[in-house]
Amino acid sequence: MVERRTPISVGDAVRKVMKYEKPGTVEYVSIDESYGRYLSEDLVATNHVPPFDKAPYDGFAIRSVDTKEAALSNPVEFEVIDHIGAGIVSTKTLGPFQVIRIMTGAQMPEGSDAVVMLELAKESEKVGKSYITIKRAYNKGDNVSYCGEDAKEGEILVQKGSFINPGVQAMLATFGYAKVPVAKKPIVGLFATGTELLNVEEPLQPGKIRNSNSHMIMAQIERVGAEARFYGNLPDELDTCFEAISKVLPEVDMLITTGGVSVGDFDLLPEIYEKLGAEVLFNKIAMRPGSVTTVAQHQGKLLFGLSGNPSACYVGFELFTRPIIRKMLFTDKPHLRKESAILQANFPKANPFTRFVRSAVSISEGRLVVKPNGMDKSNIVMSLAGANSFIILPGGTRGFETGEEVDVLLLDDVTGSSWPW
Repeated sequence: MVERRTPISVGDAVRKVMKYEKPGTVEYVSIDESYGRYLSEDLVATNHVPPFDKAPYDGFAIRSVDTKEAALSNPVEFEVIDHIGAGIVSTKTLGPFQVIRIMTGAQMPEGSDAVVMLELAKESEKVGKSYITIKRAYNKGDNVSYCGEDAKEGEILVQKGSFINPGVQAMLATFGYAKVPVAKKPIVGLFATGTELLNVEEPLQPGKIRNSNSHMIMAQIERVGAEARFYGNLPDELDTCFEAISKVLPEVDMLITTGGVSVGDFDLLPEIYEKLGAEVLFNKIAMRPGSVTTVAQHQGKLLFGLSGNPSACYVGFELFTRPIIRKMLFTDKPHLRKESAILQANFPKANPFTRFVRSAVSISEGRLVVKPNGMDKSNIVMSLAGANSFIILPGGTRGFETGEEVDVLLLDDVTGSSWPW
């Protein structure tokens, strides 16, 4: 049983966890199922984009050399010899003072090197033939999208480990990735411990509370890109908890339990770790909330013992579980991204340990600003709903005032950070 609890720094705790990072596994999914997944390979251009010189506007493909004398006082006339739309290639080659009517996206015809926009040409008919008149000169390349100017074949456009957003999906389609290489979602098992816990559909009873942590953690697991498997609530009974945890360990990549990690008579996780033969990496961290967050490893598989207090549980997941999951999704930036922001409210509470305050960050006058989101206690649930960040208040400080610059960790950002500590 774990008896001595010596707090370590947040940075040291993160380092201990990250020693057990594992490589991700590649799988292929349909492009239609790829949104929200993470690339397991670099997205490489399989062809030039555009694949040919094309017109970016409706207008007339022209030889720029024929326009040199054109001016407001000297209109120059051209014969229209063809009319093409996107997907059509003209079989004609431009001669002197000839143009081809061209639509947006169509391939530039032979002999042309510029495009006159439709609204800048005056059209006319003579003896059954079409003509245009222009009043300005054009240079080679005016209004032309050249082959490869957007992307060149073989170019790495999106790195592995990147989140597949709608823009990345468009790129995948552009280069023919009907099957997309993505990181297989790590399987994260979850138990909630505590005889006091009720399921969400059950009516309240004296001394009991509904289990909110499991639904919160499952959402956090899915937000970071893994698959959550909830195995239910466990009572405060050593043998029951041990048997349940032992049974599911082979099925998951890592296991999270909420509750049972403090030093009370019914906090059983330390005994369970000992009975499993698991190595406890740490059992106390110099942080608030979540100082009792405990992490152990069993045959290289991590077991996260998160606090039963909702806010402490939430913070513990984001700081320690999130980066391990993100590493299995091939990212080299697994941690929450850190930025600086201006504090918009006084926070007079002293901080003997580093404090992570649930907060709302926004932009004002071109700068990030932040303020605490609700009451700052580890058992508080309501402060989590509107929180999109954590304010980091270093240990050993006596509080902060409005206008001071503070560091914040961004919760909803998918780019991440390589190391914020």
